[in-house]
Amino acid sequence: MNNRFLPVGSVVLLEGGTKELMITGFCPIVEENKVFDYCGCLYPEGIISSDQNCVFNNNQIKEILYLGFISDKEKEFKNKLINMLDESNKNQNLQGNTLETLAEQ
Repeated sequence: MNNRFLPVGSVVLLEGGTKELMITGFCPIVEENKVFDYCGCLYPEGIISSDQNCVFNNNQIKEILYLGFISDKEKEFKNKLINMLDESNKNQNLQGNTLETLAEQ
């Protein structure tokens, strides 16, 4: 398994956090086009409102409480995501890029 990204559905606790988060996606872009590793929602509540998504990076994860489902499709997607990010990092710093920019490379 490639450990660079946890699977969707994984439940984590962040450093300094008191509430669990469930990973719902990858590479969200927020304020000033900053790219994070993950987006997530509160667990067990789930997505209550679109403005309550959390964004965070791998280095903020203190503990993995549950590892999400891993399938061949998930592995294929992760390989494509990692290759795209690696290629972008070769060309320029990822911070400030958008996924549209990454897809064009």
